[in-house]
Amino acid sequence: QVRLVASGGGLVKAGDALTISCTASGRTFGDYAMGWFRQVPGGERREFVATISHIGGTTFYADSAKGRFTVSRDNSQNTLYLQMNNLQPEDTAVYYCAARRVRTIGVRADLYDDWGRGIQVTVSS
Repeated sequence: QVRLVASGGGLVKAGDALTISCTASGRTFGDYAMGWFRQVPGGERREFVATISHIGGTTFYADSAKGRFTVSRDNSQNTLYLQMNNLQPEDTAVYYCAARRVRTIGVRADLYDDWGRGIQVTVSS
């Protein structure tokens, strides 16, 4: 099991940029594919945002994130990042990082084994 701690959330204005991070401990970070998900206010499920393979060679994004968000990782620092540009009020959500105990990307929440606590990102108009 890997322990995940996300950080960097907060309140920003529409059009601003924000980078959130997720630090892992407990297992070999480089063996895991990682993902970002979010749950909007009142939403019943966590929706996929972005995913990255174990050494970062492959990434995939939700349509809502393409062109604005960039997922990356630094395996030497056991850290996953999500750079979010041109944030909009509809990006307001609780963001979660998650780890898969395989090396390949995944877009479904049920493919992930370990989850961090969510962090709030609020975008004001």
